[in-house]
Amino acid sequence: MSDNIKNDEVDLGIAGKLTKAFITSPLSIILFFAMLGAGIIGLISTPRQEDPQISVPMIDLFVEYPGASSDEVANIVIKPLERLMSHILGVKHVYSVSDKGQGIITVEFDVGQEMNASIIKVRDKMLANLDFMPPGVRSPLIKPKEIDDVPIINLTLWSKSLDDGQLRSLGLELLQQLEKIKDTNNGFVVGGRKEIFHIDAYPGRLAGYGVSIQQIAGTVGSANVSDHTGDIELNGYKMEVYSGDFFKKVEDIENLVVSVKDGMPIYVRDVADVYYAPEETDHMVNYYTGKANKTNIKATGEQAVTIAIAKKFGSNGVAVAENILARVEELKGRLIPDNVEVSVTRNYGKSAKDKVNALLKKLFIATGAVTLLVWFALGWRPAVVVTLVIPVVLLMTIFAAWILGMTIDRVSLFALIFSIGILVDDAIVVTENIYRRWLIDNKITIGTAIDAVREVGNPTILATFTVVAALVPMAAVSGMMGPYMAPIPVLGSVAMMISLFAAFVFTPYFIMKFVPPLGVLHKMHEKEEKESKILYAFFHSTISKLFHIKAYGWGFLIALFIAFFMSMSMFYTTTVPVKMLPLDNKSEFGVVLDMADGTALANTAST
Repeated sequence: MSDNIKNDEVDLGIAGKLTKAFITSPLSIILFFAMLGAGIIGLISTPRQEDPQISVPMIDLFVEYPGASSDEVANIVIKPLERLMSHILGVKHVYSVSDKGQGIITVEFDVGQEMNASIIKVRDKMLANLDFMPPGVRSPLIKPKEIDDVPIINLTLWSKSLDDGQLRSLGLELLQQLEKIKDTNNGFVVGGRKEIFHIDAYPGRLAGYGVSIQQIAGTVGSANVSDHTGDIELNGYKMEVYSGDFFKKVEDIENLVVSVKDGMPIYVRDVADVYYAPEETDHMVNYYTGKANKTNIKATGEQAVTIAIAKKFGSNGVAVAENILARVEELKGRLIPDNVEVSVTRNYGKSAKDKVNALLKKLFIATGAVTLLVWFALGWRPAVVVTLVIPVVLLMTIFAAWILGMTIDRVSLFALIFSIGILVDDAIVVTENIYRRWLIDNKITIGTAIDAVREVGNPTILATFTVVAALVPMAAVSGMMGPYMAPIPVLGSVAMMISLFAAFVFTPYFIMKFVPPLGVLHKMHEKEEKESKILYAFFHSTISKLFHIKAYGWGFLIALFIAFFMSMSMFYTTTVPVKMLPLDNKSEFGVVLDMADGTALANTAST
């Protein structure tokens, strides 16, 4: 007897065994809610952003060679460095620009290379070849760049009463506060003039005292230093001793002695005016409000500065942007005075949130459409079963995305929307076959349901793996598009595997919870037979003519070829635009004016 039971278990196959273990088990509903909970955790925890995260390390090498011409910099320093960098494993391209006394080398690595490992490779290559550097060349500055260095939020500070120098000082203070927020990355301030010490010398006084500009420059430069001169021990404590100090106020410069004449010291204040003020204007940032401005305050070209802040790789761009804006609101009236306005001129966090929410909405619409289709085709009970299975499959797929380090973005959500139409197939096949077997036996039993799942188990598994096999090659695409489109094959395959598990575990369980009476099953069968007869009559009256009447057959074949070549010609004639990604509605655009060399800043600003 035990052998018969064992043989029966073997005959059930994987699908039948899973169904037999869970179809009446109380663990089924516990497992269902556990997977649902894990999916909700994944939905909350998975970072959200507009596009998938791609690692494309780029490293800049800044080299200074004081006194050398651009040709000397290129031939003596830059070109040898280019050759060295090109030998590094994983380097795709090396670019360079040479100028008088300096040069820049940009090293671009292959897509998918890790930033930290790339920095170490460049640094080790530099240290191992320092001996080829000619005398006078300063040690190169290594500065990494990546996609997440692009700011996700821009805040423009503008005022009708403050100048750009005051706005810049305020912007730097505000930036220090905002960079304390979790997951923020590099930030910088654009616009405004720096506050500096100005020394305006009088030529007449310089001539009268016999003092040159070089003397003033040398005196000021040598005085604005602070050097560590040694250590002393006193009362059991060790103290560091520094000589000199940096300038803190105008008087520090005014009281410097630049020369001595007739036994009398000549101070800087005797030959020049010293004051602390913004530097000379070499760039301008102005702010204007347009017709779409929602505030009552209008700007007509007021001086402004912009604070740009990026996020860390792998962080939630939506949360970072929201935290920055919340912090700005807290600082209004404290750090940010009432006469300064803060306008959000870029918010990629909001755009990412809007697009993700729009795709989530479409995800719910697609789920609802599938549910209604099943309802009309099979009845409300199968529709309820499918509606219960779809969310757990989608949420567990998002949980898998979180575990795999992916993000919720428009590509990953497209993968889920794309998968909905496929992942319900397994549940529908299992449901239909269970109903069919109950109709054949004319009774509803658990054993028949288990055997029905066993009957379609292997074909369902084979069909699922066939779909996965069709998706997986997309993950092998090289270049930039490989990692960008990777969520489609990865998450699509994960969704298919989870849907297969759900079809064998949860679908039979819920079918037994929503068992239709035999009378309802017979009515469903009669309805299906009527629909089949109508469809058969339609196809028999149309398709049969294609086989039996040559004119119809050749006409259909010719029309098919014409339609095919007309559709292909759209690529050649550009009737339909060909793009890697769909057109996007951005909330910003740039205008670049290429003025003639030597054009004054005022003329450029007034153009």
